[in-house]
Amino acid sequence: MNSIETIEEAIRELAPEECSELKAWLDDYHAQLWDARIEADIMAGSLDALGQEALDDLRAGRCTDL
Repeated sequence: MNSIETIEEAIRELAPEECSELKAWLDDYHAQLWDARIEADIMAGSLDALGQEALDDLRAGRCTDL
C-alpha cells in the first residue's frame, strides 16, 4: 500500500466532524500553495506579459466595469 492509499484509508475512518476539519485544513493548505506559486511566478516575471495585455486592453477601451 502506498502513502496515498494509507491516507485514504485513514480518512475513511474519520468521524464526519474530523473529516470537515481535515477538509478545511486542506483547503487552507492548497490556498497557501497557490499563493506561493503565484508569488513565485510574479517574481520570475512570468505574468508580466499578461499584465501588459490587460493594461493595453484597458487603455484601448476593451474592458467593461464590473
